Amino acid sequence: MDVKNKKVLVSGIAKSGIAAAHLLRKFGADVIIQDAKTEDKLDRETLNGLEAEGIELYLGTNPDDIIADMDMLVMSPGVPTDLPFVNKARKLGIEVIGEIELAYRYCKSPVIAITGTNGKTTTTTIVGDILKAYKENTYVVGNIGEPFAKEVLNTTNDGAVVAELSSFQLETIDTFRPKISAVLNITPDHLNRHHSIENYIAAKERIFENQTPQDFCILNRNDTVTAAMAGKTKAKVIYFSLDNEIAEGIYSDENSIYIRTLGYDEKVLDIDELNILGGHNVENAMAAIGCATAFGVPLDITRRVLREFKAVEHRIEYVTTINDIEFYNDSKGTNPDASIKALEAMKRPICLIIGGYDKGSDYSDFVAAFEGRVKFAAVIGAVKKIVTCTLDEAGFTNYKTADTFTQAIDLCYENAEAGDCVLLSPACASWDMFDSYEQRGAIFKDYVKRLK
Repeated sequence: MDVKNKKVLVSGIAKSGIAAAHLLRKFGADVIIQDAKTEDKLDRETLNGLEAEGIELYLGTNPDDIIADMDMLVMSPGVPTDLPFVNKARKLGIEVIGEIELAYRYCKSPVIAITGTNGKTTTTTIVGDILKAYKENTYVVGNIGEPFAKEVLNTTNDGAVVAELSSFQLETIDTFRPKISAVLNITPDHLNRHHSIENYIAAKERIFENQTPQDFCILNRNDTVTAAMAGKTKAKVIYFSLDNEIAEGIYSDENSIYIRTLGYDEKVLDIDELNILGGHNVENAMAAIGCATAFGVPLDITRRVLREFKAVEHRIEYVTTINDIEFYNDSKGTNPDASIKALEAMKRPICLIIGGYDKGSDYSDFVAAFEGRVKFAAVIGAVKKIVTCTLDEAGFTNYKTADTFTQAIDLCYENAEAGDCVLLSPACASWDMFDSYEQRGAIFKDYVKRLK
């Protein structure tokens, strides 16, 4: 893609936007990067680095008055795609793409792309570890690790890219075509951004819209939405199925995972050989097996990596045990369905920290999953009133609200007994109190370790 001397506006000064701006500048584009935040709300060192590259800053306002002068608009995933200046760009015929699409146009390696509501990070990490064991020049990018645009110039024809992709990132693709795509599951999420479940599903389905019969699409057979996607993709479909034998694909029973596709018909490994908890992680492992095998990785390499794999940070991550009370960090549980899976994975009675930023979620199914599992809940954050109303309606009375995060941790510890666990699985995003779920999880771990 030739961008030399073209005027390109990059929207959003965060990791993706910064990487996109630097990439465009390397290829000779005249780059302006904008953010609605004012200069005092942004990192000065980052801004200095951008200006040193000859990238112009446009801060504190939306760029409605300059968009008409642009040849291209590159969106960061955190910037909504229905803002007035974005709509104006489209009406003027200005190309609007995202950082993933931009990087893909310079990528030399085949891409494995993974999406879904839950399990993306774990599955992407497993696939990344498997591919790194198979091909040295493998890069894990996207919604995990480094932005695609930051790593793309390191890619080679004999390497691989493993990308975790959110619905926000998939909204702004165009020619993006992974060799292998995977859709793990679909439950309502980010409805404050997408406005409807139909729009959310449509964004997820874009992951395979450019695939051909020479490509592969890995789908969850037990999820009705993802199973129906088989009729919408031109790629060869490989199903995975939890607790159900299938004629072709990857499946499990209560003891083992099996593969019956791509020339294999054998047991892969026993479930108790995995070091990750819960049926959802068996699904993640099966999806990873599908991705790796479709790429051509020998099954022996996949087996070895799966046996060695430990839980991803912030996803049902064991922290410590104090007075026979186990502490688990599931800060990555940013929606009700993800947190339901965390509840189901726990082996002990749970004292739960719930709450955070309101993404428009319904918490009734999550609270229904408390039965027989959750003995106490500490409720925090912007959704406090919504969650407590749901708890009251369900007849769950053993909860308290907390004004601070550390107070919520203290409440759970005070209400826990020997043989219980304290679980941070908020079912909400972190943005009301923290910069990210990673920061929330790190603070939890640090505070818990000082309780001893």
